[in-house]
Amino acid sequence: MEFHRGRLFDHVHLRVSDLTASKRFYRAVFAALGWPDLVQEGPDFFYADELFVDAADDYVTRVHLAFQAPDRATVQAFYRAALGAGGQDNGPPGERTYHPGYYAAFVLDPDGNNIEAVYHGPFQRSASSVVITPK
Repeated sequence: MEFHRGRLFDHVHLRVSDLTASKRFYRAVFAALGWPDLVQEGPDFFYADELFVDAADDYVTRVHLAFQAPDRATVQAFYRAALGAGGQDNGPPGERTYHPGYYAAFVLDPDGNNIEAVYHGPFQRSASSVVITPK
């Protein structure tokens, strides 16, 4: 069996009802995942890597967003941090049946988006990140 992991999407844009609550939630989640300084912000938005978040003027986005975790302990730390920062339980840390070794936790962010941290089991990366250099 073979699983391919990497950059599946270019970016995700969430439109939220309370920018301050969302910023608090995602700062806590990213710190638990080992990315404490990932959030950058402007006056009415913030972004982290390929995730862009701004305040909704007419509708709120509902999506499923999964972050990779390097191990089970990080999935557990994600879950605790997310709940502590205003998230709601949507599936505690544990094995899932998606494939052998799939260990994940699910929480709903302040706007009801389903946020997951997943560890796929032991793996080796070909690179730690993708580097894009505009020409």
